[in-house]
Amino acid sequence: MLKYIFVFTALMMVSGCTGNGSSENNNNEEPLQVNQSNEESDMEEEGQEKDTQEDKDPIAEQIETISLEDKVSQMMYVGVQGTSLSEHERSMIQEEHMGGLFLLEENIETGQQLRTFTSDILKANQKEDIPLFMGVDEEGGRVSRIPDSIKNFPSNAVIGKAENTELSKDIGALLAKKVKAFGFNMNFAPVLDVNNNPNNPVIGDRSFGADPALVSDLGTAAMQGIQAEHVVPVIKHFPGHGDTSVDSHINLPEVDKSLETMEEFELVPFRNAIEEGADMVMVAHILYPQIDDQYPSSLSKDVITGLLRDDLNFDGVVITDDMTMGAITENYGMAEAAVLSIQAGTDMFMMYQAMDGNYTEVKDAVLQAVEDGEIDENRINESVERILRLKKDYGLENKKPAQIEKETLNQEIAEVLNRLP
Repeated sequence: MLKYIFVFTALMMVSGCTGNGSSENNNNEEPLQVNQSNEESDMEEEGQEKDTQEDKDPIAEQIETISLEDKVSQMMYVGVQGTSLSEHERSMIQEEHMGGLFLLEENIETGQQLRTFTSDILKANQKEDIPLFMGVDEEGGRVSRIPDSIKNFPSNAVIGKAENTELSKDIGALLAKKVKAFGFNMNFAPVLDVNNNPNNPVIGDRSFGADPALVSDLGTAAMQGIQAEHVVPVIKHFPGHGDTSVDSHINLPEVDKSLETMEEFELVPFRNAIEEGADMVMVAHILYPQIDDQYPSSLSKDVITGLLRDDLNFDGVVITDDMTMGAITENYGMAEAAVLSIQAGTDMFMMYQAMDGNYTEVKDAVLQAVEDGEIDENRINESVERILRLKKDYGLENKKPAQIEKETLNQEIAEVLNRLP
């Protein structure tokens, strides 16, 4: 018992020395030690905060400030009607903050009209922090939207016969100069479809040819030429529209091929272009039943997430072909298709006829799907991050296009045309 009393007394004495005892040294030294510890801790925390601030991704920070409604709008790439900007369309651009606008042949009459049109669109978005994608189809050949005051190029089939990658790259750069001169920052080109079906009603001479290696080399070169002029190229129509016999503008084509066969043909150009730095891929409205027997490629998780993202390692922006095409409208509601496409992994979906009730209907359907848990908001954030990063990488601005020297540009095009066989 005395032993335990001694131990207890010794512990009490030690406790008194380290607590609020009357020792002058303890009273003076202990607070000093605590203050030093606090100062060191504060300095460490400040350093950590500074490192965190320096390391924080500005795109991630920006996404945190954007409402869910505006995030969904950034995923919408819409068309306009007519040949000038209506007040309704102007208001929608200012209020809805959509990700991009595109023009088709019916929107374009003359060079001056086109420049005025695109300038008005960009001006309508001028006060917004996020610039618009401005897209157009300028492939050359029969798919050319830029007015003929600027020379056109022959079809890709003609360019393919030259078998010259340097020539294809120069043509890509000039295609970019053409669209940039009229206010566009994105070109829905080049076509990477392998033309392996002579009865194809859609692709035909839009393809560089029937040889996957040739299409791969010339298509990738054209893509790099467009990139060199700081215009965003969109490679299309993944996973391949060359072997179809139905026009997807009218109804849903079906290509009954195995993945192994596609790896030897359709996928060759896309795989190469992705490895060489493709920024954006357009997915076609085509059913490949041996990959997904239920949904067309543009709505298929097996195609977009499984094949394009996982197998081909593409981490850029995925955009669908126009959702108002017959392949979709004859089989799905537009709002239903948009939800399915986002669930599949799409970042942006195109809708030409959108500035009417379709825009609100589709947007509301996506928002409802998020609220119901059918689409995770993180899935939306992933897409918006890719979209904003691409816009930042290309330094896009809501700025009126610079005045072009038509004679100079036409001379450059003529010199390249002289190199064709």
